[in-house]
Amino acid sequence: MNYRAVDTAAEYVARLDTGADWRAEIEALADDVEADAAWFTALGAVQDAELWFYDQDEREYYPIEFDEPLEVASCVGNVSLLDDERFAHTHAVLSDPDGTTYAGHLNEATVWAGEVHMRVFEDELVREYDDTTELDLWL
Repeated sequence: MNYRAVDTAAEYVARLDTGADWRAEIEALADDVEADAAWFTALGAVQDAELWFYDQDEREYYPIEFDEPLEVASCVGNVSLLDDERFAHTHAVLSDPDGTTYAGHLNEATVWAGEVHMRVFEDELVREYDDTTELDLWL
């Protein structure tokens, strides 16, 4: 296990713009506050969404697409540098009108309403390719 202590530089709360892309809004916040490393939580609702499921055997993401309104029951993730750009690694639990839930890596979604809390760390975090998992992971 690799780990290190982190110091908090600042915390922010933001409302995501209706009609914008959920993950892009989080990355825009990170850009605005110059966060090269952060942890965030969010909640709200989306008009549509694309979750990704990572198949560990095939080492490939498979999309799960929704073209309907869904609640964002939970959203958590982190911001780090990937190829010198801020990347919001985002996971979400979404629910439909019947209460059925869907979860996974949130690739994209259209915001209906969203609120985010971001805790920014002082030192940057960088993602690099990991041979074992074939994923871009923190150093």
